[in-house]
Amino acid sequence: MESIERRILVVEDERAIADAVAARLRAEGFLVQVVGDGPGAVAAVRQSPPDLMILDVMLPGFDGLEVCRRIQAERPVPVLMLTARDDETDQLVGLAVGADDYMVKPFSMRVLAARVHALLRRADKAVIPAPAPGLRIGDLEINQAERRVLRAGVEVHLTPTEFDLLLHLAGRPRTVLPRERLLADVWGWADTSGTRTVDSHIKGLRRKLGAGLIRTVHGVGYALEVDR
Repeated sequence: MESIERRILVVEDERAIADAVAARLRAEGFLVQVVGDGPGAVAAVRQSPPDLMILDVMLPGFDGLEVCRRIQAERPVPVLMLTARDDETDQLVGLAVGADDYMVKPFSMRVLAARVHALLRRADKAVIPAPAPGLRIGDLEINQAERRVLRAGVEVHLTPTEFDLLLHLAGRPRTVLPRERLLADVWGWADTSGTRTVDSHIKGLRRKLGAGLIRTVHGVGYALEVDR
């Protein structure tokens, strides 16, 4: 099973939520550590890096955004961020500092477990070098083996999820890919409850690579626009 010996760090200061999340993940077969503040989270990661971190935004000491920023600068760790507000700005900031996904409280423990499994599967794929050395479309260069992106010769830093999403769109330039398909192919989700996650990551890509690179087809999905 994929969960055997996988370690998950749960960073949550509301004890009832932390205990419920930890109990569900342990039932899935994961090893779980729980901490309740920002400094404790950074110290725990430095002492023993987990395979994945579930991170609340609002924490004592310093918030989850600062935790994410610090740990991703030292050693990338898949992060599922929890927020009490369904606020797009908060979500975009979280994705910008290195979070891979987010969930809004209250949430389903079943959905949480499914997203944890999907994030771990994606992390496993990311460490395997891609067979193709690179992909060039117009002034966009994607080095799959090194997971680097250049636009007009300038390197652009993308989060792991942003890279995977861009690579998926670049593999089918000018083809409109539905949100549901992107969720299934990039995130590994079988349900459609996270289509706003796709929208948030697209906004992050546009902010970093230019608004005109990805076209929205309203009610359907997105396409990578390149010169013919």
